Amino acid sequence: MKYKSIVIANILLLILWEVTSLLINRSFLPSPIESFTSFFHLLFEGDLLFHFFVSCLRVLISISLALIFAIPFGIAMGYNTKIDSLLYPFVALLYPLPKIVFLPILVVFLGLGNLPKILLLFIILLFQLVVPIRDSVKRIPRASFLSIYSLTQSFWNILIHLIFPWTLPDIFTAIKISIGTSIAVLFFVETFASFNGLGYLILNGMERREYPEMYAGIIGMSLLGLFLYFLIHLLEQKYCKWKINSTKEKYL
Repeated sequence: MKYKSIVIANILLLILWEVTSLLINRSFLPSPIESFTSFFHLLFEGDLLFHFFVSCLRVLISISLALIFAIPFGIAMGYNTKIDSLLYPFVALLYPLPKIVFLPILVVFLGLGNLPKILLLFIILLFQLVVPIRDSVKRIPRASFLSIYSLTQSFWNILIHLIFPWTLPDIFTAIKISIGTSIAVLFFVETFASFNGLGYLILNGMERREYPEMYAGIIGMSLLGLFLYFLIHLLEQKYCKWKINSTKEKYL
């Protein structure tokens, strides 16, 4: 039923797109048929697949690096009050800053390659992951800690058997939110002094007034976001079955 609803929603969006295109009747809003025709043309005969993989690789590397740093820092801050009092003021100060404005600085220092784009995505995603992981650890009931303390005093056992299982659903939720942010930021960084990626493809199509090609890039970037989101959703279904089942039982 869930997937049926998704299919119906997509059909309704396509119908709305077609009707809007007919009403406006301008070249800058081609019909879905024109856009998807251009999409498949670029996919099989153009370089859309190359740009898709470049963008996908940038997002995956950025999210992976952010997780490598965010998980230990978030858990440490949530578990140890001294570490939290030391680090959280910096997190609270830097979290609301619009880090996208640092892109020109990173380009000046690191050049026009992948490194400044990946680094900027990493910085943005790091804060989006650290904060919810820290807050998740702080929400662990005191009774749960007292129970596990009666069995073991080893931090690694506490981490493996209590902290990590508790925070894992929140980590997956944070990653899902971060995917939307990373795709939005990715479009911006790939339109700034860039020569590849889906953002570049979209901007290039707009500048040449090849609007079906521009929408083909938009479709590609949308599919990238959907692909990554459902990939995380499948991993969550596999590794957080206990949480999903308990949620279902709660609402039955």
